[in-house]
Amino acid sequence: MGAPPNSAADRALSRPARRPLAALAALVALVAVGATALFDVRPPAPRPADSPAGEFSAGRAYPHVQQVASRPHVAGSPASDEVRAHLETVLRGLGLETEVQDTVSGAAEQLSGNPGVATLARVRNVVARLPGTASTGTVFLVAHYDSVQTGPGGNDDSAGVATILEVARALTDGPAPRNDIVFVLTDAEEACLCGALAFAAEHPLAVGKGVVLNLEARGRTGPVIMFETSPRNAALIDVFGRAAPHPVGTSFAVEVYRALPNDTDFTAFLDADFVGLNSAYLDGGAIYHTPLDTAASVDRASLQHHGDNMLGLAREFGRIDLGDLGAGHDATYFPVPGGLVRYPGTLVLPLALLALATVVALGWLARRRGRVSTGRLVAGFALALVPIVVAPVGAQLLWAAITALRPGYAELLDPYRPTWYRLAVLALAAAVLFTWYALTRRRVGPAALAVGGLGWLALLGVLLAVLVPGGAYLATLPALAGALAGLVAVATRRDGPVPVVAVTVGAAVAVIVLLPTVVLLFPALGMGMGGVAALFAVLLGLAALPVVDLLHPEAGGQRGMVALRARRLGALPAGAAALATVVLAATGFAVDRFDAAHPVPTHLMYAVDTDTGTARWLSHESTPQPWTGGYVDGPVRIADEFPGIGAEKLLGGPAEAAALPAPRLEVLADTGTADERTLRLRLTPQRPVRLTTLHVDTSTATVRSAQVAGRPVPVEIRDGRWGFGVVFHAPPPEGIEITLTVAPKAPQVAFRAMDASDGLDAVPGFRPRPPDVGVTGSHSSEMLAVARTYPL
Repeated sequence: MGAPPNSAADRALSRPARRPLAALAALVALVAVGATALFDVRPPAPRPADSPAGEFSAGRAYPHVQQVASRPHVAGSPASDEVRAHLETVLRGLGLETEVQDTVSGAAEQLSGNPGVATLARVRNVVARLPGTASTGTVFLVAHYDSVQTGPGGNDDSAGVATILEVARALTDGPAPRNDIVFVLTDAEEACLCGALAFAAEHPLAVGKGVVLNLEARGRTGPVIMFETSPRNAALIDVFGRAAPHPVGTSFAVEVYRALPNDTDFTAFLDADFVGLNSAYLDGGAIYHTPLDTAASVDRASLQHHGDNMLGLAREFGRIDLGDLGAGHDATYFPVPGGLVRYPGTLVLPLALLALATVVALGWLARRRGRVSTGRLVAGFALALVPIVVAPVGAQLLWAAITALRPGYAELLDPYRPTWYRLAVLALAAAVLFTWYALTRRRVGPAALAVGGLGWLALLGVLLAVLVPGGAYLATLPALAGALAGLVAVATRRDGPVPVVAVTVGAAVAVIVLLPTVVLLFPALGMGMGGVAALFAVLLGLAALPVVDLLHPEAGGQRGMVALRARRLGALPAGAAALATVVLAATGFAVDRFDAAHPVPTHLMYAVDTDTGTARWLSHESTPQPWTGGYVDGPVRIADEFPGIGAEKLLGGPAEAAALPAPRLEVLADTGTADERTLRLRLTPQRPVRLTTLHVDTSTATVRSAQVAGRPVPVEIRDGRWGFGVVFHAPPPEGIEITLTVAPKAPQVAFRAMDASDGLDAVPGFRPRPPDVGVTGSHSSEMLAVARTYPL
């Protein structure tokens, strides 16, 4: 394989100077760079209520959070009416033109996530307008004011609503903007995005489209991340980079979110060809959609971050010519200390290819100068794949083991106190990297391993540039910087300071690019996908290998006990990191116990079939908690009995039937022939409910067309008995009209009607949860459903 792997020539690339002071200086520099990069993505300190009128103040916004999130306020509820009245009062008090858009809106299976089901809602959006002086377009500030049924929505999305109210106050206190600014507080986001759909499709102010700035939260703390944009976002990102005081956002996040099935109100605006930015804070996801999402849980710093960025962006978009936002490409961007780096997406592939070529040039130059052999380069490249694979797999196995010991974690986006577990994943990644390095360094050589690691980064950059262009910078820039540093190290005297400085600068680039991503990935994806953070942590380690090697004791050319001691010293970081993994994971397991303040999440529903007079307890927990196990005893299929609940895998158990009325289905008109009937029906809940459903037995008729509340809805038939259905959220007390044109297959057409309310306290046999047992964040938690079949 050529020269011995620890020859002086080989050591020139990755360890140009073995002086302890050089190693210490390099490490101090990298730690300082990393600390600065992480500090820069922290949310700002909250401003008090007596801050200058032109500034956003979390202290002034927070009372609105308390008002909106005083209790759960699901769409259509009396609590929702109270919240809406507060919003109208505040906006009108600012002198804004304010109205309530009261309509029915919805869409078919693409929003319900259930083919064959049309989902609609009665919505009442609060809309206010600040006219511009010479408008070139409209800026829409959007947040939803409804909450889920299981919690008051202090963060999701009362914080966003309060932010918009305080931004509206600040804007009306200053000079009028050039462009129109419209404040849109939507209804029924949690149910079906129906409020945003109604505004985007029907409201006169939306006719000319415009720029949408949407605010969300999926946790209780952390920086506000701009995680989604409209396509061809370069001009938008330029405004974001210069106008947001704290611009935290990455093109990688946008690429990831575009690939996920998740939706917010922003989705409805994108589908209607608006442009804009979507922002949220994500940490503390354990409380998401639960009773713990209270006003008190809101981190004022995150609220301040929301407001600072929203106010800065509203002023800038309100000032510029909005006709200039039609860039023809996406931008690559990421935060750095002091701002946001951004460059055209057209440079992504050329930069990736340049990084790959530079790594190849580094390998060629190192071999030409006799500092590494071809065989060792090949071996270094092959071996560098080991930690890239092992660390993520190990992180996933670690979390699987922890979840097996504490099954309640399976119902949470993240543990209540995840820090120890996150550190354990990072320690595991370090243990894998250091162990791999200790085992391969003497046989292959540090130069070959360094070039091999950069080679995988460069290849990954090219792959991402083709498949996920917005994420390519995560591999391309560290590879390019590391390869350039290596070229400097090879081309200069190895006993001088230049090689040390070069490899430190190259590693610093990797720290700036990758470290914030590693940290932000944990709350964004949760511990269930901790392997992704471990992968990027290993990539960071590979990019920093030359600096890491400065710590390695020199053993080249030594024999006997001296060499043995050096190898043992080199294994110390691996052992320390492995021990830290165990200690940190065990600490997390001991610290993050379920208690009254951090209850174990449980899921329970109750369903009554009035045809048979029977009832069931239902749960979607795969491994039921002891409390849930007192109600359910095995798997059940309920698709035929309760098609409005769905065909998901559920656990069930017998229950005492409550005397509850099913929704009433009336025939208002029945016209047509034996071959085609047109049925005009009224579906009316007989009690206060959150939603009602109607499904058609497609074995008795083929549905050809449908209208709900006068609105045509697409008809797509799914497999199963109840092949077509309508789900209607926030139904009015007088009920809803549904018109169906059907081709009968039987003398009578069978319908299954269901409605659902929330709260199980009054259900016979229900035992209240103990203090340390909570409610999982699900749209069906605590749901009480009543169903009946109607042959017509």
